[in-house]
Amino acid sequence: MNTIPAPPKNDIPDAEKSRGPLIEALLRLRKNRIAVAGVVIIAFFLAMAFFSRWIAPHDPLAQSLYDKLKPPVWDEDGSWTYPLGTDDFGRDLLSRIIYGSRISMMVGVTAVSIALFFGTLAGSVAGFYGGKVDNLIMRTMDILLAFPSILLAIVIVAFLGPSLRNAMIAIGIVSIPRYARIVRGSVLEEYSKDYVQAARALGAGDGRLIFVHILPNCLAPLIVQTTLGFASAILEAAALSFLGLGAQPPTPEWGAMLANGRALILRAWWAVTFPGLMILFAVLGFNLLGDGLRDALDPRLRE
Repeated sequence: MNTIPAPPKNDIPDAEKSRGPLIEALLRLRKNRIAVAGVVIIAFFLAMAFFSRWIAPHDPLAQSLYDKLKPPVWDEDGSWTYPLGTDDFGRDLLSRIIYGSRISMMVGVTAVSIALFFGTLAGSVAGFYGGKVDNLIMRTMDILLAFPSILLAIVIVAFLGPSLRNAMIAIGIVSIPRYARIVRGSVLEEYSKDYVQAARALGAGDGRLIFVHILPNCLAPLIVQTTLGFASAILEAAALSFLGLGAQPPTPEWGAMLANGRALILRAWWAVTFPGLMILFAVLGFNLLGDGLRDALDPRLRE
């Protein structure tokens, strides 16, 4: 008696079948130890920024000439009043570093938001319409990219006036071409696919095609660039403040603290070392997370 062979078994568990691309990306990200380290570093700085009012031991602006340039050592009575020492105005370095994390996170959010909004808008319009519109937008982006980002930011801040707000605007402007190029390339790739043509045949307008159908499929490279953009924004803001074009004294910003401690490096090494380490670890955290997200969101790396 002939029997009908049973269909081959599918070895893929039901749980894996139901996973969406986002869940799969998060699982791959969790297995990446470097990315997890970046998440831990970023979480540390976010917690420090959010709870700075409660964890800072002193007022970051309070001055005490009696306590100026105190090294990070135990006091004579056995207490540790200034764990990271003080600067040349007697201000607690730890408190200023803690409050400086708020400014650095704010700079990252503001600058990246400006660059993300205008860069996404410019890139999507250039990639969708092409032709003269594409040439006009992308040649403008090429002109911006022709200048070193920090030099262009210095020019913009010099025109607007030195301040933390203008520094954030300048950093956002010089970062627009990075997002525009990424979005344009993704839009060009998605525009030729069948689902876009089907949506157009059903009567979808240009705005709906761009923002509802195409852009949601371009999120992966944007997420990676946004994460890396935070690192660049923090570093460039610190550079502008170091040059006196960003945060102005007595604002507790890491770059401004480096500039203030530059003349004290031989007498008070802690005034430069600890703010520099904060910049290093903050940038490192976002870079590690960005690299991990790139690996997790890249479909070519899926097993």
